[in-house]
Amino acid sequence: MTLDDVFDKFLTSNSIFTNRSVLTISFTPSTIPHREAQINDLGRILAPALRGEKPSNVFIYGRTGTGKSLITRMVGDQLEKRSKDSSMPAKVIYLNCKMKAADTEYRLLASLSKEFGVEVPFTGLPTDQIYSIFFKCIESKKQNVILIIDEIDALIQKNGDEILYNMTRINQDLKNSKVSIIGITNDLGFIENLDPRIKSSLSEEELIFPPYNAVQLQDILRTRAEDAFGENSLAEGVIEKCAALAAQEHGDARRALDLLRVAGELAERSNVKEVSIEHVDAAQDKIDLDRTTEFARAQPKQSQAVLWAILKLDKKTNIETGEIVEKYAEVCRDNNLKPLTQRRISDLIAELDLFGVINTKVVSKGRYGRTRVVSVSVGEQALGKLQKMLQQNFL
Repeated sequence: MTLDDVFDKFLTSNSIFTNRSVLTISFTPSTIPHREAQINDLGRILAPALRGEKPSNVFIYGRTGTGKSLITRMVGDQLEKRSKDSSMPAKVIYLNCKMKAADTEYRLLASLSKEFGVEVPFTGLPTDQIYSIFFKCIESKKQNVILIIDEIDALIQKNGDEILYNMTRINQDLKNSKVSIIGITNDLGFIENLDPRIKSSLSEEELIFPPYNAVQLQDILRTRAEDAFGENSLAEGVIEKCAALAAQEHGDARRALDLLRVAGELAERSNVKEVSIEHVDAAQDKIDLDRTTEFARAQPKQSQAVLWAILKLDKKTNIETGEIVEKYAEVCRDNNLKPLTQRRISDLIAELDLFGVINTKVVSKGRYGRTRVVSVSVGEQALGKLQKMLQQNFL
């Protein structure tokens, strides 16, 4: 069969989907089940902007897939529309700090300036000059600027918390405008590790998004499935299976939607008219395998060695970096690798965290200071495949 045959077969067959984009992360639904309280709470916090007043800064916590980013952007969009004709309109800007365009202080400020129509080179300017450009952008007219900084913990881990200190103090020098910050993070302990001066001003309001349970995930999937699939395209139990699997992964709605979408794609490739539970099982294997094993296989030898050291520690949570460094040294010694410096090892751990293979967080050890701990963030099936793949590369 030629590639043209593959394309022709796809174009002439009836798709199991009516609108597959409904099941993607970029889709914004008209209604978000089981988040009415969080929507209204955030709306009340931001409502003063409609009268030209500065809303409180907000910190939003919750695990991946609990609707934090989706709801914050939705509320921000509606606020911006409602304030459009007021004497002091709201301008809402969203940036994700795990994206390369906003992962450093310089890039964040350059991206923010770009939102005001001012192009700034992504390298080369002194920090005080980039701050000056951003300040002038804000002061260009009367406006209530609301900055949504997603994955804010990634920015601080990489650059320190001075940027937050500068942001929280910027209103002292503004005459025409006001700036409020909405920080979004998966790390419930993140705010505790900030400088007390920043903590007091930044976390004026806090919202916590709890994980979805299996029943709530079923409601979300049924709502999306009505628009995503044709009639009678889902076998009995498919939605319940996707919801149950995602509920085991800390109530992650994103995971549930991915499972349903990939199951539909696997059914479509098999040229069948119904998504079955077997397709859901295959989708789970494919998602875990694609997200972890393929990523790890593509990494340099040193990065693989750090990951193998983490997996050899036989723990799933609270692995201290000191333990990783010691185990990594053993891996290098057994495989004739030249060990990297501890700083470089920390950089590789941060990269693994960035791609979702592990999770890292800073914890307090009282008078002994703070340390970063690591947890493995992949499911048991993917973990087994990942271990098997790395075991072939190392002793």
